[in-house]
Amino acid sequence: MSLIISFMDRKNIVGSRVRKARKESKITQMELAAQLQVLGIGIDRPAISKLESGSRPVTDIEVDAIAKILKVPISWLFEEN
Repeated sequence: MSLIISFMDRKNIVGSRVRKARKESKITQMELAAQLQVLGIGIDRPAISKLESGSRPVTDIEVDAIAKILKVPISWLFEEN
């Protein structure tokens, strides 16, 4: 039951893994936002910050694009830390 409750505080479950992959790739939030915009995903740096903190929902299209940019499998983004 505690696992379900912990998810209720967040609006996504991939944020912490996005942050981890982004930092390991040495890409800033601004650079990630810019690369997403090139792919037609309208997201800015503050939205990336909110996504990473779990306070912003993320769409499947955004997850797919983020995984491609960060060169990680989509499934990896959904794994627990």
